[in-house]
Amino acid sequence: MTISNHTGTSHTVFHLLGIPGLEDQHIWISIPFFISYVIALLGNSLLIFIILTRASLHGPMYLFLCMLAGADIILSTCTVPQALAIFWFHAGKISLDGCITQLFFIHSTFISESGILLVMAFDRYIAICHSLRYTTILTHTLIGKIGVTIFLRSYGTIFPIIFLLKRLTFCKNNIIPHTYCEHIGLAKYACSSIRVNIWYGFSVLMSTVVLDVLLIFVSYVLILRAIFRMPSQDARHKALNTCGSHIFIIILFYGPGIFTTLTQRFGRHIPPHIHILLANVCILAPPMLNPIIYGIRTKQIQEQALQVLFTRQK
Repeated sequence: MTISNHTGTSHTVFHLLGIPGLEDQHIWISIPFFISYVIALLGNSLLIFIILTRASLHGPMYLFLCMLAGADIILSTCTVPQALAIFWFHAGKISLDGCITQLFFIHSTFISESGILLVMAFDRYIAICHSLRYTTILTHTLIGKIGVTIFLRSYGTIFPIIFLLKRLTFCKNNIIPHTYCEHIGLAKYACSSIRVNIWYGFSVLMSTVVLDVLLIFVSYVLILRAIFRMPSQDARHKALNTCGSHIFIIILFYGPGIFTTLTQRFGRHIPPHIHILLANVCILAPPMLNPIIYGIRTKQIQEQALQVLFTRQK
């Protein structure tokens, strides 16, 4: 399956191995993958349906949550079915174009989710610090423009990666020890220099995800400062409670990614299959748990979900 470097032939087909070192456990590993995907698909679809069909949930916070649920469905669908095909049918064969398409949607959706979490922090800032002007600031027109901006930023920044990869000649090993394709993971199989790919990938990361994290941190500094200036303890508790779900989701989204980055940088003694499992946690956990967190902590969503389910049963 490999071609030596001196031939100058470029691979057009790659083979995803899944989780190397744990091939004998692939069937067992597929169980949490499948369960997570089903929960993510059903939970986020139900969330979108409830928000779009209930006029009482057409407020800014819920519309942003609807965007997040849509991104979660795309992110999990881009990765989990491919992983399950590898685990169940050893179907890891993927074309170069298919690999680039997959990583394009994975990276762009990840950036979209980061942007949505940022605007959700902005939403909480407006709701707490400028509560009287909340609905006049976050109008449906502005929310629509924000959604389009998030879309353009995520897909616009990742789109050049297609051309950066297509210009490369892949004459090294075409065996990818992973469950899905990602930018540098594919680029490292090129014979030519990938310096441009590395620097562009780094600049995208810094100008999107890292910038989002910094702005979210600033938003919550301002939010907490406003909360602790409130005279009433009940008001402080209510304000903190409205931020609770968002804080949980922020930790869930960025936490595994930060931990994975640290283990890749400093944990060189850690087996490769652990790195791959951690990378999959970053993909699996947020789509599965986001609707559960908001469903448990948001009374309005609880009530509407129970009403929908109860009506369906009748």
